[in-house]
This record gives sequence, C-alpha cells and structure tokens, in this order.
Amino acid sequence: MLRTQICDLLGIEYPIIQGGMAWLGTAELVSAVSEAGGLGTIGTGNAPADWLRQQIRATRERTNKTFAVNVLLLTPFLREVLDVILEEKVPVVAFGAGNPGVYVPRLKEAGIKVIPVLSSVALAKRLQRTGVVAVVAEGMESGGHIGETTTMALVPQVVDAVQVPVIAAGGMADGRGLAAALALGAQGVQMGTRFICSTECVAHSRFKEQILKAGDRSTVITGRPTGHPVRCLENKLSRQFLEMEKSGALAEEFEKLGTGKMPLGVLQGDIEAGSLMAGQIAGMIKDIKPVKDIIRDVMSQAEAVMDKMAALRGGARV
Repeated sequence: MLRTQICDLLGIEYPIIQGGMAWLGTAELVSAVSEAGGLGTIGTGNAPADWLRQQIRATRERTNKTFAVNVLLLTPFLREVLDVILEEKVPVVAFGAGNPGVYVPRLKEAGIKVIPVLSSVALAKRLQRTGVVAVVAEGMESGGHIGETTTMALVPQVVDAVQVPVIAAGGMADGRGLAAALALGAQGVQMGTRFICSTECVAHSRFKEQILKAGDRSTVITGRPTGHPVRCLENKLSRQFLEMEKSGALAEEFEKLGTGKMPLGVLQGDIEAGSLMAGQIAGMIKDIKPVKDIIRDVMSQAEAVMDKMAALRGGARV
C-alpha cells in the first residue's frame, strides 16, 4: 500500500487532503473524506465562529477520524474563529491567503498541528521556523485564491527549501497527479475541485454540472487589482470583473461586486451571477461519485502509474 510521511504525521490512511473550500467544506464532505482515509477539511471562508463550532461538532458526530479546519486569514472573524479552534481542540489547522506566522506558536502550544497553504518558497522557509508540521505548496492552477507560480515549478523548489513534509496542490484530481507530486518530492496531494463533484458535497447541482462541462480553458483569473486574485469558471460575473480591470476600477469596487457572490453560485446555483471558484483541473472531471470511490480510484491509479514507471527501468517498484 502506498503510504508516505504525511500519513503517519496526520494519522490518515492515504496521502490525500481535501482542500478547505469555503461554503463547501462542510461536515458532510469533511467526514466522508476522513472516513475514506484522507484528511477532510472544514472551510471557514468568511463564516462566523458559531457556524464553525456547529460544523466541528457535526463532523465529530459523523466520524471519529482526524480532520482539519482551514482558516482564511482575510476573514473579519479571524480572532473568534481561532478561539473556537482552540476551545474545540481541533487536531489540524490549515491557513490560506496570507502569512499566519504570528498565530502558529499559540496553536502549537495547544498541541494543534499547523499546515499553511502557500505559494512561495520565501514564505515556506519563514513559516518552517515558526514550527509548522508541514506546508501545502499550491500552484496557480488551483481554484480560489492563487499565487503566480505553477505547481510543477513551485513544489520541487519548496521541497528543496524546507525540511518539513510538502503537500502538492493545484491541478490534482487523479492518481497521475499523486504520482507526479511524489516524483517532485511531495508527500501527498491536496484536492479541491475533484471533491466538489462528489455526492457528499453540498454544492448545487448546477455548479457541479458546470464543472463536468468545463474544458481545459474554462477558468479565468479575476481580482488582480485587489491583491488577492482568484481562479473561477468563466461566466457573466467573471467577465464583469475583467471589464472592471480594463477600466481601472478601484479595489473597493471589486469587493462590492464580489460580496455574497460565492454562495450565490456554489450553493444557490446561479451559474451566471455567482462566483464559481474552480481549478484548471475541472476539464478532467467527468463524473460525480462518492468520496470513497474518488479516493479509491486515485490511489489505485497512482499505484498503477508508479508500477508502469518502475517497469520502464526494467524492475519492479520497491
């Protein structure tokens, strides 16, 4: 069985982490991923602390396996969310969209494992010194907030720069991606868009259908003037954002247009006026199936790919 350092570190069966997707990383999906042997992740987004507490408890009612909470550093409820995480003794915390270094010591002291999501070598090196147990190196292929470097270029550079395990994210949806990530030196993968198209994910059926229809060029990057660009499926809203960029609109105007648009798209199913954050890997996803089948297929394909690679050099994989 394929097992890596990240499995032992987090107490999971397979080196597969579910991305912490706002509005979609709920107890239904999180518990299913953890029960299937991966690491499920509650996505806080801009949700208030009370919502997070409910999700943590709902997840624990569904599984006794390890799970994580992903904290968006841009949330206005950051302090309250961190308090809930400490009070509920969450085992693993991921951070996204910023530098969480100032918060790591407090969480570490409480016995919580911190795994930041980052997009640069410099931040990986800086956060390693704070005591994080691993890092997620996320390439610009991913959905949601992105950096400027591709996964293929970013992951090996981060692996070379730090001593903690590295998890590859951005463009991961099947066993070929897992095998490639391991070849680059990563100890596992984080997947988001693939898990949207699972039966357990609460995403609206129309959003899932848009992912199934997507091609290799169906996503666009918007919001660059805000300093926090995001990747999403192209639709009427994304075209509005791009037109605003051309006209030199202010960051405040982008924020105003974007307010409330993500739940409108992913939960209410307004595929034109809502924000449909998804990665470039959407073009590879052709079906909706249970989480356990997704993880099983990723693992079996990764094993087959690695066996095939071993055969190229005339020997069995060891």
